[in-house]
Amino acid sequence: ISKQAITHNIGHPSWHSSLYVKDVLPCFSFSEIGISKEEALEALQVVRRECPGEAARPPGESESLRKYTALELLKQEQAQGFIITFCSALDDILGGGIQLTKVTEICGAPGVGKTQLCMQLAVDVQIPECFGGLAGEAVFIDTEGSFMVDRVVDIATVCVQHCQLIAETHQEEDHQKALETFSLENILSHIYYFRCHDYVELLAQVYLLPDFLLEHSKVRLVIIDGIAFPFRHDFEDFSLRTRLLNGLAQQLISIANERQLNSMFFPCPSGESWGHAATIRLILHWDNKQSRLATLYKSPSQRESTVPYHITSHGFRDIQPPSPSPTLVEAEANPRKRPRVEGEEELKN
Repeated sequence: ISKQAITHNIGHPSWHSSLYVKDVLPCFSFSEIGISKEEALEALQVVRRECPGEAARPPGESESLRKYTALELLKQEQAQGFIITFCSALDDILGGGIQLTKVTEICGAPGVGKTQLCMQLAVDVQIPECFGGLAGEAVFIDTEGSFMVDRVVDIATVCVQHCQLIAETHQEEDHQKALETFSLENILSHIYYFRCHDYVELLAQVYLLPDFLLEHSKVRLVIIDGIAFPFRHDFEDFSLRTRLLNGLAQQLISIANERQLNSMFFPCPSGESWGHAATIRLILHWDNKQSRLATLYKSPSQRESTVPYHITSHGFRDIQPPSPSPTLVEAEANPRKRPRVEGEEELKN
C-alpha cells in the first residue's frame, strides 16, 4: 500500500506526518478508507518504524504502560498549579482555578460568556510564577470565528496593570524582573491561534498538536472553541461522527496527561458517551436573563456548586456587592440618629 493511495482515499492533505498517520488511521474503519485489514496493519507497522520517538523508546518504558503508586499520583496532583479566572468565587468552587492535566468542558447558551472565559484564561496562564501564575503559554483553536483579538488586548492590558500594582505594593526584586517581559506584546505573542473551518481541519490540528507542543514546551492550556460546531453539518453517518468525536476526546485526554496542561473545549456534543470524556464540566447559564451563573456540574474532587459571575470591560470578574445606601452609612456614622423610614412623613401628617 502506498502513501499516495491512502491520501487519495481519505482526501486529507496532512499525511506528511507519520505521527498523524499512526494516530488517525485507527479512527476509521477499513471500508471507509477503502483498504483491507492486512493493508492497514502493514501501513501502521511502516509508520511506527518511521516514528523516531517510538524507535528510540526502550521496551517496557511506554508512557501509557508506566506504573504509578498512589503516593506518586498524590504528589503530582499537589505539585500541579492552577490557572486563575480572576473570579474568586469560581476559583473557590474549582479548588483554586482551572487544574492542569485535566480536560475541562464548558457548556452554556450563546452569549453567556464561554469565549470570554477562555480568552481570560489564555491571558491568565501567562502570569509569572512570582505573582502566583504558571508563566505558560496557550493554544487557541477556533472553529466558529469567535476569537476577538481586541478583547484579548483589553483583558491582557488590565492583567499587566494588576501585576504592576502588586509589584508597587510589595517592592520585591523578582516582581520587577518578571514585569520586564510580562507585557501586552509578550502576552499576545504567546497565544497561538489556529482557525479551523471544518471537521477535517480540526482533526488534523488536534492530531498534529503533539508535534507542535514538542517545539513549544511552555504551553499549559489548549482551548477548542467549539468542538461540536464542525460536526453539525455534512454528516449523514452519525456512527462515524461519534467515532471521530470519541477519538478526538481520547487525543485531548492523552495530550493533557502527557504534556502537563489543561485541554478545554466547548460546547459539548450531544450523546451520553461524550459525558465521560471531560474530567471537569462547567455550565454557564443565565438567572432570569439578568445575571450570569456558573455551575460546577462534574468534578472528581469538588462538590457541585453554583456561583454568580460578571463580564466587565476588564474581563471575567466577581459580582460586586451593591454599595450601601447613604441613609445606612449616615446611621452607622451617627448611631443615635434614627434613619428615616419611607412613608414616615405621611404618618405624621
